[in-house]
Parts: sequence; C-alpha cells; structure tokens
Amino acid sequence: MSQNYTVEQLNYGRKVYNFMRWDNVAFGISFVLMAAAVLIISIRGFNWGLDFTGGTVIEITMEQPAPLDQIRDALKIAGLVGPVVQNFGTTRDLMIRMSAKHNNAIQELGQKIITIIDQSTNQKTILKRVEFVGPSVGSELAQTGSMALLVALLSILIYVGLRFEWRLALGTVLALGHDVIITLGILSLFKIEIDLTILASLMSVIGYSLNDSIVVSDRIRENFRQIRRGTSYEIINVSLTQTLSRTIMTSATTLIVVFMLYLFGGAMLHGFSLTMLIGISIGTLSSIYVASALALKLGMKREHMIQQKVKKEGEDQPSFLP
Repeated sequence: MSQNYTVEQLNYGRKVYNFMRWDNVAFGISFVLMAAAVLIISIRGFNWGLDFTGGTVIEITMEQPAPLDQIRDALKIAGLVGPVVQNFGTTRDLMIRMSAKHNNAIQELGQKIITIIDQSTNQKTILKRVEFVGPSVGSELAQTGSMALLVALLSILIYVGLRFEWRLALGTVLALGHDVIITLGILSLFKIEIDLTILASLMSVIGYSLNDSIVVSDRIRENFRQIRRGTSYEIINVSLTQTLSRTIMTSATTLIVVFMLYLFGGAMLHGFSLTMLIGISIGTLSSIYVASALALKLGMKREHMIQQKVKKEGEDQPSFLP
C-alpha cells in the first residue's frame, strides 16, 4: 500500500523547478507554430518523392563497388533531374530512380544512363531492369501512408485513454498531433523531399514522443496518489522536475546519434535524420508544455486519480455474488 508524502519529502529536499510558470507562453508559441505549419502546408504543399509521384526505376550491375557520389554528380551534370542513386543488394548493384517526367523512351533513358556511368567511372555496366512506376501507384502509396499515421494516432489514443485519466490521455495525444503537424510544416517550408524514409521517420517521432509523454504522465499519476498536501500545480512541477534528468539524457543521447547519422549517413539518410532531429526536439518540449500543461488547464485534480485507482482496483477484485 502506497504511503503519503508532502511535496518536499517526495522530492528529497531538492529544488523544484516551476515549469508551469511558462505554460501560457508555451501554449501561445505552440498555437502560433501549429497555425503557421498548417498555413505553410496549405500554400506550399509537399515535395513528394518518387515513392509517391511515380517514375522510372533502373537496376544495374557494375564490375567494382559503385562510387555513389560520383555517379550522382555525373547524372546531374548530364541534365537528369533529381536522380536517386542507392545500392541494391551488394555494393556493385545499383538502383537508380528518376522522376515521372522521364517516362518517355524508357529503354533509351536506360541506355543513356549506362553510357554516362561508363564514362564517369571507367567501368563496364550491365543493365538488369528498366521499369516505369505510374503516379497512380504513388498516389495509392501516399494514401496508405497517411492512413498509417492516422491509425497509429488513433491506436495511441485508445491505449493512453485506457491507461490514464482522460485529461492526461487527451494532453498526450494532442501533443503527438502537435509534434507531427509542426514537423510536416517545416518539411513543407524547406521543400524537403518526402519519401518512404521520411514516413518511417515520422512514425519514429510519434513513438519517441509517446514514450517521453508516457514516462512524464506516469510520474504525475503516481505523485497525485502519493502526495497528501499539494496543489495540482505543485505536483506537476515536482513530477516534471523528477523526470527532467531522464528527459535531458534520453533526448541528448538520441539527438547526438541522429546528428551523427545526418553528418555521415549519406544523402539517402539526410531526410530521415533531419526529420528525426526536428521531431525529437519538438517532442521533448511538447511532453512538458503541451501534454502536462494541457492536463492542468483541463482541471486535473488528485480526486480524479484516486477515483480512477479505486475504480480499477474494484474491477480487478473477484466477485462472489450470485
């Protein structure tokens, strides 16, 4: 059975940071950023990659390991727009994807690329496959990706709603939507190409933000049940102070790894790592100033947590009534 503590006892006499002092300022900044993100997306739209718009896919095999950067530069110098060059299987196998505007004379395009690569690398290149993927397939992929994000958010809403009191649950889910919208707004602003790796990065951002918010929310719930004297304002500040070191260490180590990936991961991972950098930075702040502060604004009190605990314990007790 849990004991009751005061605010000072539970925080072991350490200084409690007054995070909620800036809740109105944080709400204002978040609202402005979200409104700006929605406006930018509606005006500029997204720079969809070949995974969504369709295009030509060319597979080739080289005699020696392929110099990817050298091939990319040679194709761009030759006037080919937006070539995506990556290894496929081994270091000698390449997959080259071109935008849909090059769909005319597919075989001629394949031979042209072979000639450019042969001249730039002084190697013999073998053409394995040339295939055109229509924009209808890309459109279906975009719809499927959007549905995946929506289903993920809905599933999270159901899970968090069952685990926490509805005020905490609503704050957590709105914080996730806040992170995704602002991240998409930044991608739209700088015309960053959105492909399947970006979609995977957005899903990773949702998972990371959810984990951070769950840790904070769980500490808030436990402190509401343990602290016998203290306002909701004070208890949330204590909870955020207790989880601050964990939040900073987790975010810092993750950001360092993602930043190294951005620097040394190559062109194919720039979009993925940049999206992660943006999403993790925003998600760390939103777990404090969106999820927790919103629950406080909705009137979360100790009585709500006690009632939820009593109800849950009552449901867990076996019934001996006929």
